[in-house]
Amino acid sequence: MAAEQQKRNIVIIGGGIIGSTTAYFLSHHPSFNKERDSITLLEATKIAGGASGKAGGLLALWAYPACIVPLSYKLHHELAEKHGGDDRWGYRPVHCGQIDMYGILHKDKGPSSMDHKDKLDSVSLQKRSDKALGLLRAAGVPKELDWVAAEGLKAYDEMGTPSTTAQVHPYQFTTSMAALAEERGVKIVYGSATHIKQEEGAVKSVSYKPKDGSEETTLEADTVIITAGPWTRTVWPAAPISAMRAHSVTIRPSRPVSAYCLFTSIDLPRGNGRKGKTVTPEIYARPNNEVYACGEGDTMIPLPTSSDLVEVDESRCQDIVDEVTSISEELRDGEVTAKQACYLPNVSNGGGPMVGATKVRGLLMGAGHTCWGIQNAPGTAKCLAELVWDGKIKSANLSSLDPKKYM
Repeated sequence: MAAEQQKRNIVIIGGGIIGSTTAYFLSHHPSFNKERDSITLLEATKIAGGASGKAGGLLALWAYPACIVPLSYKLHHELAEKHGGDDRWGYRPVHCGQIDMYGILHKDKGPSSMDHKDKLDSVSLQKRSDKALGLLRAAGVPKELDWVAAEGLKAYDEMGTPSTTAQVHPYQFTTSMAALAEERGVKIVYGSATHIKQEEGAVKSVSYKPKDGSEETTLEADTVIITAGPWTRTVWPAAPISAMRAHSVTIRPSRPVSAYCLFTSIDLPRGNGRKGKTVTPEIYARPNNEVYACGEGDTMIPLPTSSDLVEVDESRCQDIVDEVTSISEELRDGEVTAKQACYLPNVSNGGGPMVGATKVRGLLMGAGHTCWGIQNAPGTAKCLAELVWDGKIKSANLSSLDPKKYM
């Protein structure tokens, strides 16, 4: 019993969705005593400053890895019910499908904006006719999905229903988790971790450079949890984490659209200097009349030192806009509200993410979640909190994600 009551000094490095949600579950665990224990969330720039604020937010029971997905999907639902997540962070069940299209629409920018062939290859649809809706129904497109151009449809396949697929707004979810953790006694500190001190194979402290430029500071720690996403190697060089840049945009459609998340394959026409090609953007309708769309990743620009230095390639964002507006009048006639980029963390030698204890006593890892970090954050966080407070992971079998297998 005495060991259970020993003071704990816990430092979480990284204020993205994994770190913020871990802070939440640590501080909501019955063993946490804010009068005795300390939990510090150390973030270099701002909460949800990286991918956690710029991701799509798709949740799915058919995501991966299978060992953590069911737990995490269930926890998303429970968190939304407990804290009003439908209003607070846009939680809602959604439909999900794969749609194959011809990119037939164009945005009319005047008579000189397109050459003659481009005009022949593109069609501007001014009204969603009964005939067009009939084409969608005939192809098996659900009635509610009425914001894609029927004349461009090739095929539609259902991937998920509201019983297997949902969504959150990642920035709102992450900042809410951090705020709810703070309410329970977690201290949020802004600074870049510079060194994790060890003695006799166990962590002792974390040094960091404060964001305000003041002198380096040290936090005592018997438990350090690294949740720094693509920056994990900056904190712990032995971690096999690589980074991939991803661009995305948000669009306010010309009218509210139904709750669908679409994986696409779009054949773009030739013309206006373009070569015909097939592109695969993802399109997620969100509450409050917003649509999120993202394109393929790239490794052209190395990972910067912090999330506030991420370089946005305007042309890649515009490509996404051009692609998704070629299949939907509502998107074509809408307003682009954000062009942005972030870096996604991957486990370099395949598999992952890494969730659990390392070979250093007191050093835990929750990193390498790829594009499913939003989906798998609550499950990761709950398991890490159990490891800290209960000494073992109880809620799932995460042996395949053991960091000791990767480092």
